Amino acid sequence: MPEMQKSSSKRSLGRREFLGQSGVGLGSIAFSSMLDREGRGAARGIHPMASKPSHLPARAKNVIYLFMMGGPSQLDLFDHKPTLNKLNGEPIPSSYIEGERFEQITEKQPKVLGSPYKFQQFGETGTFVSDRLPFIQEVVDDLAFIRTVRTYETVHPLAQLFLLTGLKTAGRPSLGSWVTYGLGSESEDLPGFVSLVRGPVPQAHDGLISNGFLASSYHGVSLRNQGDPILNLNRPAGLNADDERDIVRAINSINSERFTQTRDPEIAARIAAYELAFKMQSSAPSLIDLSDETQETLDLYGVDEGKATFARDCLFARRMVERGVRFVQISMGDWDHHGSIFRDLPPLCRQMDQPIAALLKDLKQRGLLDDTLVIWGGEFGRTPVAQPQKNAAIGRDHHVHSFTMWFAGGGSQAGADVGVTDDIGFHAVEDEVHVHDVQATILHLLGLDHEKLTYRFQGRDFRLTDVHGHVVDKIVA
Repeated sequence: MPEMQKSSSKRSLGRREFLGQSGVGLGSIAFSSMLDREGRGAARGIHPMASKPSHLPARAKNVIYLFMMGGPSQLDLFDHKPTLNKLNGEPIPSSYIEGERFEQITEKQPKVLGSPYKFQQFGETGTFVSDRLPFIQEVVDDLAFIRTVRTYETVHPLAQLFLLTGLKTAGRPSLGSWVTYGLGSESEDLPGFVSLVRGPVPQAHDGLISNGFLASSYHGVSLRNQGDPILNLNRPAGLNADDERDIVRAINSINSERFTQTRDPEIAARIAAYELAFKMQSSAPSLIDLSDETQETLDLYGVDEGKATFARDCLFARRMVERGVRFVQISMGDWDHHGSIFRDLPPLCRQMDQPIAALLKDLKQRGLLDDTLVIWGGEFGRTPVAQPQKNAAIGRDHHVHSFTMWFAGGGSQAGADVGVTDDIGFHAVEDEVHVHDVQATILHLLGLDHEKLTYRFQGRDFRLTDVHGHVVDKIVA
């Protein structure tokens, strides 16, 4: 192989030294001569993240998923229940909880817990929103609510996996992985699926951005809050550009030959990763450099220069979809308020409220909201009954029967309001929406048929929605 035999560097590399230097990190083997603009090599035309046609006419091109880790209280934010306050402090009627098992509440007949927050109607839709969210009140007409999302997992790791992979056990591809597998990415110098975490690490950990049994190209890439935005992009010490180029050419030659023999998608994924990492050596730092943003935009989001905040994450999300990133997932928490909910909820609302409203306004002003689907919600909601605490004020337990999510943009029907819960927000009484229905609807808006988006693994075809799921037509524009 000629590329392995010739070297433009001033020194020759022995086999052991070559292998040692070629394994020092993704950045050191980023340059991909196989996938250059001339399209040479055996891997031509098989780039895993190449843009792919959709099954259906797509309403959305990109997704920004605002995942509220821990389960925010729908009853204190969006699902206004006057009866809850009328019954505050009274034992819940047995008819509501017959056969019910709570995650942490041990009382046989817990007491109803009202909300201390004032709800008012806003926008042309007259949608009730809590006074904890004054900025979201301004954009409420752009939102499409689902009030009756139903899950069946009561603990955080399992519920998070169920919401974002379709199954409660680890090892399945995440939503972002399925989307990039189905559609590829339109970004040439950033990953197709990027993850940011604000607050504690999700309890399902890497499972929320895992590629599962899909090729590793579809794994989410974490954008870090401190230091290098993405690890292993810098050139190793002691190597100049010529040395790096020679090493990579040799590796690419080996990968190309092996791919020709095996057609192994993991080899194609590896080649694509080298190419992408090389490009990200410049694109990742420029992504997080906000010097080209106006002060007006920074103030809109509430970005505090130099500080890693949820506001900055939301601005990064807009910058990423502008650059063609297919799926951006921002995990924010912790909303797990078993105790002291009325002390701990307001600070989180202040962190979340302005940036999310700014994101929607900014996307809309730039003409990006029409084809960017924004999703908000947690893995479950909170109970309409109190969870007593020995050493803290009361909170709310996990609630799986009916909780609130909302969509905006990306072909969702602005102003839609799907599902109705009972007088205290315990059960759905109209249009219950299963988690798999939510997933099917997201894929539908992206032009993907959830029953056709499959991958054969261990002898059978798998899909995100398992054997369930129906598109929620009422939320589709």
